[in-house]
Amino acid sequence: MTEKNIPKPSSESQSFLKKYVKIIVVLAVIAGSSSGIFGRAIEAPSMAIGFWRLTLGLPFFAIPVLLKDRKELVSVSRKNHIVTFLAGAFLFGHFFCWFNAVKLTNIGSAVVLAALHPLVVIILTVFVFKRKVSVRQILGIVLALLGGTMVAGFDYRELSQGNFIGDILAFMAAIFMGLYFAIGNEVRKEVSGKVYVFLVFLACWLCFAIGIIATKTPVLGYSLKDYALILGLTLVCQIGAHAVFNLCFGYVDSLYVSAWESGESVFAIILSIIFLGQFPTQWEIMGCAVVVAGLLYYNYFSSKQGK
Repeated sequence: MTEKNIPKPSSESQSFLKKYVKIIVVLAVIAGSSSGIFGRAIEAPSMAIGFWRLTLGLPFFAIPVLLKDRKELVSVSRKNHIVTFLAGAFLFGHFFCWFNAVKLTNIGSAVVLAALHPLVVIILTVFVFKRKVSVRQILGIVLALLGGTMVAGFDYRELSQGNFIGDILAFMAAIFMGLYFAIGNEVRKEVSGKVYVFLVFLACWLCFAIGIIATKTPVLGYSLKDYALILGLTLVCQIGAHAVFNLCFGYVDSLYVSAWESGESVFAIILSIIFLGQFPTQWEIMGCAVVVAGLLYYNYFSSKQGK
């Protein structure tokens, strides 16, 4: 999808987003890379984490939309409502699988497996949405994924110690993320960013609310530390990452967002150095270099094709 096919913004904030969208995507990826650290530190079950994450994050978009964008909200077609709810359900699946994965396997393997979503987006982009993706773009993404694998190291001893279920959940998180990204990219052609974010977060919240009831998961009774971490998770990852991704879909293709999001392992290592004092091995540094090279390679040919 080229920029000429993207709806033209009118407000100054939208113009700012359009001008700096590629930088903003990278900043959102940095924010999202902290989710594994948050998820491992929170002791509450994944269903409760997701429910509170959406409960705290939803008002940031519900209030402005209900006050200022009611006309557009009402005008959203039935088809887009259904598709957006489907995207919210996929986001629910991603969150549920991801938070269970980081509790059942090592974060390195979980990050790499969950970062495979560009492959899902490529398949949907080429075979479902019938858009052209160059071989060089695909090579850049594959190179970045290879680097991510080097960063994690794929410790097979971890797999043999009963963490296989966690790895499967991380892979499922990647599939759900790819579907969520691809759908968001299509809906954003007809629905503004604020309205779409509100609707997709509302759909995801409804899924978690149903899950809370179905699994009889307690909503209250967790430690103050858990609630503080969930608040941080909401502000940094839910709003700073996922909401921003959805807003950016109006200006760049979902494959671009997905490709950069696959570089999350690099930023996760940087955050681990800053907050946990965990320094990378030489192998991990080499993997980071490969990830960066792959993303720069992809970005170069993506920009070239757009022009």
